Amino acid sequence: MAQSNNSIKKILTVAFALCIVCSVIVSTAAVALRPMQQLNQELDRKTNILRVANLYERGMDVEAAFREITPRVVNLQTGEYSDQHDPETFDGFETRRDPAASRTLSGAQDPAGLSRVENYATVYLVGNPDDPEQIILPIRGQGLWGLMRGFLSVEGDGNTIVGITYFEHSETPGLGAEVNNPRWQAQWEGKQVFDSEGDLTPAIRVAKGSGSGDHEVDGLSGATLTANGVNNMLQFWLSPEGFGEYLAKFRSGVDQEDAQDADVELEAEGA
Repeated sequence: MAQSNNSIKKILTVAFALCIVCSVIVSTAAVALRPMQQLNQELDRKTNILRVANLYERGMDVEAAFREITPRVVNLQTGEYSDQHDPETFDGFETRRDPAASRTLSGAQDPAGLSRVENYATVYLVGNPDDPEQIILPIRGQGLWGLMRGFLSVEGDGNTIVGITYFEHSETPGLGAEVNNPRWQAQWEGKQVFDSEGDLTPAIRVAKGSGSGDHEVDGLSGATLTANGVNNMLQFWLSPEGFGEYLAKFRSGVDQEDAQDADVELEAEGA
């Protein structure tokens, strides 16, 4: 005799079969769509890099524009380029939990709340990689509600900011999420990372109110903790623990050029 449609056994059998079918469909869709998702993620990364360099235009061919940008892998501890990893595919963020490819941070070493940092990171150079117009750095740190990830672009002098952008964060809409407001981001252009003595502290920062001078941008109203997060991540990534050693090479190159120009002028005046 057929079981009643209301029997527990039949209900559980149908529910189990339905779960199996749905799991197969979802798994198949996830596998089939993975290449497309990866392509979209890569396109989004390149778009954000172009955007922070002020090179992005709506409707542009992102892939073609990105050919003007050269990725290089940098050893964060020495500031030197490394051939150990392929810059086209290497993702330092993914290696941060590998004890063999990262190091532990503690106390004053870790203002951004990262706990661990990778030994190598990918930077992006605009124009001639031997004498770049811009240097684009990946940055990240803890905000109010979680990790914030973005890019900071500086000119080839290793000091003058071109732009800043965030592609991942969980900050409060209308408050901390204003880090993605184009009007707030526009304030960063032309600001100086280091002071006249070459020191980072207390140079570039988000002010508590209205920003002033060469090293401050306006604060984020009602989002003090997010602003502190921005300051802390810049304090870390622009220090010797982050890209400080790397950027110093560009600043020293500019100083040498200035000195050479001054010598030429003095010789001309003496003649």
